[in-house]
Amino acid sequence: MAFDSLSEKLQDAFKSLKGKGKITEEDVNLALRQVRTALLEADVNFMVAKDFVKSIKEKALGEEVFGSLNPAQTVIKIVNDELTALLGGTQSRIMISSKPPTIIMLVGLQGAGKTTTAGKLAVYLRKQGKHPMLVAADVYRPAAIKQLQVVGKQIDIPVFADETSGANPVDIARRAVEQSTHMLK
Repeated sequence: MAFDSLSEKLQDAFKSLKGKGKITEEDVNLALRQVRTALLEADVNFMVAKDFVKSIKEKALGEEVFGSLNPAQTVIKIVNDELTALLGGTQSRIMISSKPPTIIMLVGLQGAGKTTTAGKLAVYLRKQGKHPMLVAADVYRPAAIKQLQVVGKQIDIPVFADETSGANPVDIARRAVEQSTHMLK
């Protein structure tokens, strides 16, 4: 969800550039001001956003048009390349433990899509012949446990949860590992 919102705001930032044969420094500054605002609203660190925008501006101003790309597409390509580099620039694979279970922890802000991602990841792993189990360890967010249980039921993946008041996420995780180990035997 956070990436959807950021993506939408970035698209809005570049609407003003589309259709222009030549982009001025003022055009770039306006678009990058919107990019910086979108990044800050997505809780990107101020200095990271500032450096990111500075790097794009340096590359965009006076940039030759790439092949068949128009100036707006060139700026968008520069932003895309910089975002890719900012996020690590490489694809990573999940390292499956030779001795099960493999533990994957998803962390992030509320509304970032962790529950949905956990469900998609569980389905993907099941297709790979694995036996995933979802663990509801978010005891602080109202309805988080129920939300994960609903997702688990929809995709037919077991969910380990402890709905007792005062449950500790670390203890929940430990018991989930124990249960998953027993399920695999």
